[in-house]
Amino acid sequence: MESIPAYVLPVLYGGLGNLAAYLAAHVLLCLLPAFFIAGGMAALIPKETITRFLGRNTRKTISYPAAAGAASLLAVCSCTIVPLFAGIYKKGAGLGPAITCLFFAPAANVLALVYTGGIIGPDLAFARLFLSLVFGIGIGLIMALIFRSDDAAHDQATDSAFAVQGPAMHRAALVFLFAWVVLLLMGTLKLDVLTGTHIQFELPIAGAQGWQAWLDALVPYDAAKGEEGVSVQGVLLIGLLGAIGLTAWRGLETIHDGFTAWTFASLALIALTLLFAALAIQATPAGLSFGFTGKFFGVSLALLAIYFLARYRIDADSLREWLWESWRFVKQIFPLLVGGVFVVGMIRVLIRPEWIETLAGTNSARGTLAGVAFGLFMSLPTLVEVPIAKMFLDLGMHRGPLLAYLMADPELSLQSILIITAIIGRTKTWTYVGLVALFSAMAGYTYGAWVDGMPLYWLALWIAAFIAALSVLLSVASRRYPTPTGV
Repeated sequence: MESIPAYVLPVLYGGLGNLAAYLAAHVLLCLLPAFFIAGGMAALIPKETITRFLGRNTRKTISYPAAAGAASLLAVCSCTIVPLFAGIYKKGAGLGPAITCLFFAPAANVLALVYTGGIIGPDLAFARLFLSLVFGIGIGLIMALIFRSDDAAHDQATDSAFAVQGPAMHRAALVFLFAWVVLLLMGTLKLDVLTGTHIQFELPIAGAQGWQAWLDALVPYDAAKGEEGVSVQGVLLIGLLGAIGLTAWRGLETIHDGFTAWTFASLALIALTLLFAALAIQATPAGLSFGFTGKFFGVSLALLAIYFLARYRIDADSLREWLWESWRFVKQIFPLLVGGVFVVGMIRVLIRPEWIETLAGTNSARGTLAGVAFGLFMSLPTLVEVPIAKMFLDLGMHRGPLLAYLMADPELSLQSILIITAIIGRTKTWTYVGLVALFSAMAGYTYGAWVDGMPLYWLALWIAAFIAALSVLLSVASRRYPTPTGV
């Protein structure tokens, strides 16, 4: 039998290491709340509440700014926004506003903009905000125009699916969803008050530092490249995640038949695991250091609020429907996420830093497209793309391709593409991917031209011409090909 080629094992290790790091660091406090929020949107929010602001027939001057405004508050990556996108789209949001939300949340949320301005410069942060807003709304409008017949059919389908619900949303359901949003923000915001340790103690466990050294050797990492490695805490979290999967499969798959001991076990295990994930645990010569962070206390308060609301304000039928919808999203999305993260980890091993200056050292079509390609295959957690962009800048990447990377990286991860395909279909997904790649490259080239000295008024004229051309195109198409009102 021939020996395995020397390059195969590092590539496989890269995939497994990336997957382990992702499961340990990002699934619990990022994705789990997102799944429950998406399930709540599908189960608890009447269709009329969504369509009032984001519906297909809502005035574009309301729906698209509303989508961008709501998305700007969510400091999430491409994977975390997808369940939320699925939730509002399933409940009746128009394709265009839903796509704008999908694009804008990871590309230009408030935290990402502040972080970009502090690390790289306020000029690039402003360019990221303005061009993401213009092109994000533009992508949504184009998607709604191209797939207007499908959008009308989807709207009618949601009318039938949710006809039993009334137009009013119960205040308790709204507060319940808000508590989950708070939980998501507690787990993802990178604020000193949340990440700082306020209470600390040591647990004497012999060999803890040796375990960490063994994990570091097993899953090598480089923070400068966005690689996170796996900690002792991460290994325990992966084990707890497996236990959650087992109990949830037994307790949520048949939730419509009623609550069982497996159901309560899975929910209790989820709560305990979220609290454990919010701790700061480090291996030391004396054992394991446990730090109670602001994030831990924030997550605790959010979980208490969620428990109180679920126990005393939400009826049992609504709770069962919420849990089922959340579990359905997990089954639909999570396997694709795991596969995508593994493949991306393998590809990242093959990317060489020296390629950056060669491919993206100038503001050219090749350079901006290279920036988009790096964004596709880097696939980093939220906000990590900013220090990586600083590394690219130091390695010789032009600021134009750098902006193209910053707009594409949060959007076009391989795993998010796979998940979006499962939600809206292959044709819509690849159209969206093509538009994001095109507009990210255009944004980078526009900003890069300004960096290279092009007068600002010419750039303003070009952007105004683009907006005017898009408006005319949409207006003409709407009159010539009226949007169907029924299918």
